Amino acid sequence: MARHLARWIAAVAGLFVLAVPASPAVAQGAAENRVVIQVSDADSAKWNLALNNARNLQTDLGARSVDIEIVAYGPGIGMLKADSVVGNRVGEALGAGVKVVACENTMRGQKLAKADMLDGIGYVNSGVVEIMRRQQERWTYLRP
Repeated sequence: MARHLARWIAAVAGLFVLAVPASPAVAQGAAENRVVIQVSDADSAKWNLALNNARNLQTDLGARSVDIEIVAYGPGIGMLKADSVVGNRVGEALGAGVKVVACENTMRGQKLAKADMLDGIGYVNSGVVEIMRRQQERWTYLRP
């Protein structure tokens, strides 16, 4: 009888383990820390602050311990134009593993093409939707 009870407990425990989904970070193999940074101002000081935030996060937490995504939209799209005053710094951030994306809705509104933008950046249809989705995925939200 004890052996049957032990088998039943093991079977029920196995079902419970199968029914509990892994956390998104575990399921996707993501870093322990995830941060999305909003850039929506036409202000080079704020662009530099966002880039400083990203660098400081990587320095303090370790670059492999944090996923960082900078999302630029609205007036902040200037940060990602080919002639951006922070273009070199954006390139450094990309080289350090920071994901940097431009809002295609803003680009259409400002009649910008991908050829007008910095090399190496990514694109999302809607910057605000990207930020919303990241927050739903429990990313930490920063707006310098």
